[in-house]
Amino acid sequence: MPDANLDYPVLIEPLAPEDGGGFVAVALDLPGCMSDGATAEEALASIKDAISAWLDEARVLGRPIPAPSRHHVAAE
Repeated sequence: MPDANLDYPVLIEPLAPEDGGGFVAVALDLPGCMSDGATAEEALASIKDAISAWLDEARVLGRPIPAPSRHHVAAE
């Protein structure tokens, strides 16, 4: 079964050492939904949980849930 949380595009970027290092993951369609991890893989696992929590809370509060958009990020 596919992971519904990955329907939302996620941007993962490295954090600067002065910001603690590791990686930050941002769910582009869900305002304020972000997470981090020591590695890109940990950040991805953490953002799945953050997306789930964001969606659950939006449902509880009766807030609209945006449909996943289609973002394309090209590697340089």
